Amino acid sequence: MRRIKIGVIGCGMISEVYLQNCTQVFHHVLEVVAVADLVPELAAKRAKEFNVPTSCSVEELLANPEIEIVLNLTAPVAHTIVNEQILNAGKHVYTEKPFALTREDADKILNLAETKGLLVGCAPDTFLGASMQTCIKLIEDGEIGTPFAANASIILGTPANGNHPNVQNFLKLGGDPIMDMGPYYLTALVAMLGPIKRVTGSAQKLYEEVTITNEDSPRFGETFPVEAPTNVAATLDFDNGVVANLQATKESFGYKPKVEIFGTKGNLVVPDPNFFGPFPEFPVVVDVEIQYPNFETKTIPLTHGFCENSRGIGVADMAYALQSGRKHRASGQLAKHILDVSLGIFEASEKEKHIHIASTVDRPAALPVGLKDNQLD
Repeated sequence: MRRIKIGVIGCGMISEVYLQNCTQVFHHVLEVVAVADLVPELAAKRAKEFNVPTSCSVEELLANPEIEIVLNLTAPVAHTIVNEQILNAGKHVYTEKPFALTREDADKILNLAETKGLLVGCAPDTFLGASMQTCIKLIEDGEIGTPFAANASIILGTPANGNHPNVQNFLKLGGDPIMDMGPYYLTALVAMLGPIKRVTGSAQKLYEEVTITNEDSPRFGETFPVEAPTNVAATLDFDNGVVANLQATKESFGYKPKVEIFGTKGNLVVPDPNFFGPFPEFPVVVDVEIQYPNFETKTIPLTHGFCENSRGIGVADMAYALQSGRKHRASGQLAKHILDVSLGIFEASEKEKHIHIASTVDRPAALPVGLKDNQLD
């Protein structure tokens, strides 16, 4: 298996963990040869930190004939235009979520990639981690019987209490709870249960503007308009008959995730899909009915690797796919389906009706059990 040369566009906060993993965890299949950013100093800093040989402009990176995959870590509003540039340069693209902010932009990228014979991948890739792959195996092995319902909640602290230097981005579409954090949970649900065919929901804003109250924030005291819904509830109907409830909000005082899958023989408590492995307070747990109303709760050992923060595994999986000819798992088609569902929730609230999801997608192939040396095949 040869190493695929990649470049990274966007050297902000999220680039640190990607570069760490691409240069240290997945270095057997990936070789980072260049980084670029609109702020040259950021690119130079990342290149020095991770021993990347070249920091350069976006144009120079795209002109490098050795680079086969470009990792797009720009802000959500720039994803489509940068992805288009990458594809037009003849390179495969893996982008941070959300895939796009409109269905038209998502389709434009997928159609362009198909025309050029190139691959498109998209975060999140957390569903390839130890927690989610263990849960997928439990469901496939029939541990909880036939799934029929699910419940997921993403309770996040308000951006007003944070210290992010670009806090205003979390009050716009793309930084809202559904488009920002929703992909982790929706992708996990689709990976476990299959595609979603219909949604309804309510999307609301608690405030029209917020003032930054965290004294440690560089934006302390500034006031910003709230441009996107910050409190959303949805009902999701899956192709296989499962009905799920989803609550997503950025109005709380802290962070509290929860995902449960209910089956005819037991209930699965799923660790936070925002991470690769479970925390002690969020283990993989199966509640199995023994004799009503008594239940046996079993903590399940992990069956798969990649328990630590493995962001970048989706890029590595794409590099394997390029060489083997198989499908890559964190695909653009999966991301488009998640975008369809996300926008469908907003439309359902606006139109006060169910929205049928036009796209569909196959469940990504599960990773084999017992992989060695961080291999993905």
